[in-house]
Amino acid sequence: MRTFAHLSDLAVLAGEEIGRSDWVVVTQSNIDLFAQATGDAQWIHVDPARAAAGPFGTTVAHGFLTLSLLSQLFAAAVAFEDVRMSLNYGLNRVRFPSPVPVGSRLRALCVLDAYEAIEGGAQVTVTVTIEREGGAKPACVAEWVTRHFV
Repeated sequence: MRTFAHLSDLAVLAGEEIGRSDWVVVTQSNIDLFAQATGDAQWIHVDPARAAAGPFGTTVAHGFLTLSLLSQLFAAAVAFEDVRMSLNYGLNRVRFPSPVPVGSRLRALCVLDAYEAIEGGAQVTVTVTIEREGGAKPACVAEWVTRHFV
């Protein structure tokens, strides 16, 4: 984890890596709970026997499950000592270049795209690349906009 004393320290770091998370494992339990929460119980996610005969040879995480890990992975990659509150402001672009088979280990690489001062803090745009250990392509690449308040 990379810790910044001040949110404003980001102002000069556009184009640079600002953090990288530790690895997290995507379990079948994670996938099943996500399916239950979202109502997306497609067999490729929740039926290990049927998925074994499918295109990936096992169940795979939902793309939106992978995307939902942004908050957890970013928090494990980057910290600001003076921020009292952070808000998800939205996404500009999201792609899922490769699947996430059950048991995969994922981590996030965070590159600062833009820093914009706003009243009480800053709007930060970061490209988060979710890497899959051993994968030739990322599992997800998202341009994420957040607002942080000091």
